[in-house]
Amino acid sequence: MAPVKLPACRNPTDVSNLKTVQMPWYQIIAWSTLCICFVNCLFHFVRLIRLGSPVDYASPKGSISSGVAYSFTGAMNPVKKESAFLHLPTYLAGILYHLGTFLSFILFFLFLLNFKIEGWLSYPIAGYLVISGLAGVGIFLKRILKKELRSLSNPDDYLSNLLVTIFQILTMLIIFSQVFTPLYYMIVSLLLLYLPLGKLKHAIYFFAARYHLGFYFGRRGVWPPK
Repeated sequence: MAPVKLPACRNPTDVSNLKTVQMPWYQIIAWSTLCICFVNCLFHFVRLIRLGSPVDYASPKGSISSGVAYSFTGAMNPVKKESAFLHLPTYLAGILYHLGTFLSFILFFLFLLNFKIEGWLSYPIAGYLVISGLAGVGIFLKRILKKELRSLSNPDDYLSNLLVTIFQILTMLIIFSQVFTPLYYMIVSLLLLYLPLGKLKHAIYFFAARYHLGFYFGRRGVWPPK
């Protein structure tokens, strides 16, 4: 039998054919701003925890836990909120807009880890981001055009709305084209730096505010309604 000739083994120390994977500069900036944002948000969170529960010297007449549970559920019903049921189109646009923001942040973390949204899944995701982005544009224009809202608004309101809307639109665009990738990461980096400074930090304080409302009205026996 003729001897079998085995292929020559590559020298394990030979790294001439290995390619060095280098993270793009805009991703490095995004990772850096994400860390800065996390530390700042953690500061606000720890500050809230250290402040503790609200002090109420009145005799309790109800259940705090039931009040807090209602604060995050039934009390969020637009029918229970005058500012919502009198402006249902704007309320719906706000819900779509916030869900689009959550979706965009989920996609941002996936993009950072080099996951790609491809195939049939890219179309419903992009379609929803178009809808939520348009909702953001509508809210922005209403704030500018409506005198009552304009008188209550400050630069922080406009900048926060604008940054988040551009963030959603760029998230939709880079699903289909990598041309916008550097701009996308620059906008996300600005958003992450601004989030703990402006009104966007309500992403943290929202939960504390709802808890305090539930604590107060639950202890007083007002929530949940009898």
